[in-house]
Amino acid sequence: MNQLDISYNTEREVIRYPEYGRVIQGMLVFAKTIEDRYKRQKTVESIIHMMQLINPVGNRNLEDYREKLWNHAFAIAGFDLDVTPPTGILIVREEEKPKILSVEYPPTTKKFRHYGRGVQALIAKAIEMPEGSKKEGFVEVIASYMKLAYKTWNKEHYVSDDVVKDDLEILSEGKLELHEGHSSLDLLSISANKRDKEMMRLQQQQRQRNKQNGGGKNQQNYKKNYGNFRKRKK
Repeated sequence: MNQLDISYNTEREVIRYPEYGRVIQGMLVFAKTIEDRYKRQKTVESIIHMMQLINPVGNRNLEDYREKLWNHAFAIAGFDLDVTPPTGILIVREEEKPKILSVEYPPTTKKFRHYGRGVQALIAKAIEMPEGSKKEGFVEVIASYMKLAYKTWNKEHYVSDDVVKDDLEILSEGKLELHEGHSSLDLLSISANKRDKEMMRLQQQQRQRNKQNGGGKNQQNYKKNYGNFRKRKK
């Protein structure tokens, strides 16, 4: 009984970049065996052009994308590709590229990201201020802004002044607290609501004026055209 000689992908060589497919990888491996340097150069250039057709540049920068394709081609060939890249394209191994370190939120502030980074800067500035009424007022403004930011971030959830006080103490590592008899932390929220209502009122008045002016002009144009029509009719 004859047995089929079937080759499974799991038994083949691992594809370095799956987005180009196994055929491109095989072509680059074959290109290394071409003895004539001119033919080898043209062959690799044609293969890279095919790689670009398989994965179009789209909205990416063309020059950066061409450099990426050439680096991928060299990586697929195991960096054993005796060809000359175009001028300005630098071939760099993956392990030689500079590593980009991710910037993490400090552990104590990760869960308070809804307040924004600006609050962190304000708190740091308040900590450095000398004790006195000016610092107390500044801390009060920070807490009021924190409450406004919290309400903007989650409008359906009620936040009390006590919650903001606790968060302020945690963010400042216990170095800031609201003084006794401080004003309501809703002052900024009230001011923002008043400003929004005033803007809506002004916009509504402007729309009414535009409507009245437009209506008057349309009526005048109608009377003028109707009068001309009657003259022509006579």
